Amino acid sequence: MMRRTKIVATLGPASSNAEVLGRMLEAGVDVIRINFSHGTKDEHIASVELVRSLARSLGRTVGVLADLQGPKIRIGKFEQGKIRLKTGDEFILDAECQLGNQERVGLDYRELPNDVEAGATLLLDDGRIVLTVAKVRESEIFCEVLQGGILSNNKGINRKGGGLSAPALTAKDLLDIKTSAVIRADYLAVSFPRSGDDIRRARALMQEAQGHSLLMAKIERSEAILALDDILEASDAIMVARGDLAVEVGDAAVPALQKRMIRSAREANKLVITATQMMESMISNPIPTRAEVSDVANAVLDGTDAVMLSAESAAGQYPVEAVEAMARVCLEAEKEYTPSLRARRSPDTQSISIEDAIARATMYAAGSLNIQAIAALTQSGVTALFMSRRSSKAPIFALSPQEDTLGKVTLFRGVYPIEFGQGLCDPEIILGMAEDELLKRGAVRDEDLIIMTIGEPVGKAGGTNTMKIIKVGSSKKAAQAVREVAQQPFSDPQNL
Repeated sequence: MMRRTKIVATLGPASSNAEVLGRMLEAGVDVIRINFSHGTKDEHIASVELVRSLARSLGRTVGVLADLQGPKIRIGKFEQGKIRLKTGDEFILDAECQLGNQERVGLDYRELPNDVEAGATLLLDDGRIVLTVAKVRESEIFCEVLQGGILSNNKGINRKGGGLSAPALTAKDLLDIKTSAVIRADYLAVSFPRSGDDIRRARALMQEAQGHSLLMAKIERSEAILALDDILEASDAIMVARGDLAVEVGDAAVPALQKRMIRSAREANKLVITATQMMESMISNPIPTRAEVSDVANAVLDGTDAVMLSAESAAGQYPVEAVEAMARVCLEAEKEYTPSLRARRSPDTQSISIEDAIARATMYAAGSLNIQAIAALTQSGVTALFMSRRSSKAPIFALSPQEDTLGKVTLFRGVYPIEFGQGLCDPEIILGMAEDELLKRGAVRDEDLIIMTIGEPVGKAGGTNTMKIIKVGSSKKAAQAVREVAQQPFSDPQNL
């Protein structure tokens, strides 16, 4: 059984050497996440070269997701590295403070005093510390501690309910977008977008840098939930980034929001990753908790394109085991997944493209007939994407000569990239060779029914306009019969 749900793994100190990374790819990683919050440009370039080199040695395509850091909404540092706050304590967040103590701490985000007022609730260190604002005076925010604990250097700050004005793209992000173009990242993730305009600006900057990444919006602000339709329209994919989102909207709200985002993304023909703490305990344990297994399985059953490992693969003690566990859970959950062939937005209410029409027809036929495989011969990957939004039991193979397209396809649920067709232009020859390719890979056998889609004229991106249902081996048998007849003496009436 082929795993349909893709696995994204974050690269870090625990997984950056060739031996461990190679084992992770063998265990099933489909996309590597490069976290621009850490490392230098040269380190990122070297890491991506290593990923692609190892993938080639395994005969695979592995995608690259470049994740921008976004605004650093954090406290500064303490004289002693950390303090302990108790409920009822008074504490000051001071944009002018250089080094913190038991009474106050500085701010990396110096505009915070302009974004809060008396009564606002601030959550530090992923909500472990809760402060309420008593008053604001120039650079100082006077707070009362509602929930105390250990507070250490550079912990993050969120405002309950959202409302922080920090821009999604910082000066560092602008430089990192140029780096993402250099490494030819397949996906570029934008942190903390508040609206579709943040994604549109990132796309313009990426194109200016001559990058060709698909744009991914990380949904981690409460404002992003309100602007979800606009963000989906502007982006190619979203990430359900449950960490900061849970702090802003409340942890109890996240499961329902996750289901809503996955459903909305699929209906809009967009991709979706479910992320954050999916197998958190595997940072220090070789097996996941039962709750983590259920978390991953439920995301699969909801229809997510991919599930993601963060610290588990970047800094954990068991990065390979975490990938293996995630792959195992996905496979089991997919046995219970009920494919849907019907999208909420029907052709009667929305104009669709030719590629989408071909994809719909293909997936309807695949669900109605005993189709063993679907081969989408594609330049851009668009038709394969549309197919992946309407699941079926048949695996979808995206056959393309375009390296960039193959990298992007690595994230499509139920779609498997195959490098194929370089320099070919005759449709009949291409279809015959594609059939041979599936046979060689063991995806199909003689007499199996398969569906092939192709665009004519061949080689035009976004031009898929033909769907064919083929019985494997039948065209070769027919051609052989024609050759045998042609070899018979023409003068014999019995052979006419």
